[in-house]
Amino acid sequence: MGKAGRDWGQIYSIYGVDDWQTPIFLLIYAIFFSILSVIFLVYFEPICYFFHHFLPGPSSARFAAGFTGSVTALSAVCLFYAAGNIFYSSVSLHWEMAQRMVNAVGDWSSVKHALDLGCGRGILLNAVALQLKKSGSSGRVVGLHPTPTCSLSTLRTAGLEGVQEYVTCRSGDPRKLPFSDNYFDVVASAAFVHKVGKEFGQKTAVAAAERMRVLGEVVRVLKPGGVGVVWDLVHAPEYVKRLQELKMEDIRVSERVTAFMVNSHVIVFNKPSQHFVGPNEVRLDWRLNNLC
Repeated sequence: MGKAGRDWGQIYSIYGVDDWQTPIFLLIYAIFFSILSVIFLVYFEPICYFFHHFLPGPSSARFAAGFTGSVTALSAVCLFYAAGNIFYSSVSLHWEMAQRMVNAVGDWSSVKHALDLGCGRGILLNAVALQLKKSGSSGRVVGLHPTPTCSLSTLRTAGLEGVQEYVTCRSGDPRKLPFSDNYFDVVASAAFVHKVGKEFGQKTAVAAAERMRVLGEVVRVLKPGGVGVVWDLVHAPEYVKRLQELKMEDIRVSERVTAFMVNSHVIVFNKPSQHFVGPNEVRLDWRLNNLC
């Protein structure tokens, strides 16, 4: 059983696996390497004899055969682990992290507008909608995704969860959100921001600038006093640095969670309340228009 009485089978049946090709691909290779390692174990002596044709002595041949068989077996174990971790991260862990992100917001009863940036199949989106329904809020949550075709599958999962009246989906560019300034009480994003700019290469300056542009848009559409919650992979330190530069308050970073074979963290922050600009103060520009 999953947390909060949810059965993992039920969760997988509702949301499915977004990128099922990757774990299947890894699983096929894991089985292949497993078969090879069994062959090395069963036919070790003939394999040693084969290696003896290319190596100077029997001891060298046995070492080479043993080493190759060990590497093959270790590769099979690693591939099985990678396939399992990606399969687990895609739905089960994603669902668990969605509950953690929802719990990071103190009071949902006062939330009128929430945004799930990069809503995908709707795991986080529906978790927010369920929380709004549970708290008796009259609020709504908008799911935004760059792919227009994503809306139909997302609304289908919302219907299966019984929260369709709380959910709206639309497509849009996360680097230029189609919402006005200071609109949302809560902005959340799960395992999405790191994908922005990946066409330029994850470690390039251009990709980093694209991610920072998305983060600036999150801050822009968030109301003063609103809460931002971002669960993302690899780039948490640069998000924290940028949020500090944007003068966000109460920035908190969760412990490390292994997701999709890499480190991930949940970052929670508050947008400071508006104040009057004094003679020696400068109002921040959330849009980051000057980023290259």
